[in-house]
Amino acid sequence: MNSLVFVLLVIVIIVSLLCFLIYFLPSRSPDGQKVSPYECGFDPLNSARVPFSFRFFLVAILFLLFDLEIALLFPLPYSISSLVGQDFILFLSLFFLYLLTVGLIYEWVNGGLDWAD
Repeated sequence: MNSLVFVLLVIVIIVSLLCFLIYFLPSRSPDGQKVSPYECGFDPLNSARVPFSFRFFLVAILFLLFDLEIALLFPLPYSISSLVGQDFILFLSLFFLYLLTVGLIYEWVNGGLDWAD
């Protein structure tokens, strides 16, 4: 029980010290860019309704599709490595990479990765 109280006390001290440092250490010298409501570079005097390219969304969805396939499905054959042989795992991995490459080439040829028409 004493170790739990000690750990909680140390955590409270560290968090308090960090909050103190975060509040007092940064320099506060506001300039014209910092006090502007549009710090990101947009001109606040023009219209905020700028037409956005639909192609951006298509490329973003393609990126998510390929990224999620690689991140979630590529480790799948290795997770069943204790059940099957190494040759089958190599075949599944190469087949998966082949499918991704064919999909990427298909999108490239059909213009799915082009920003402009």
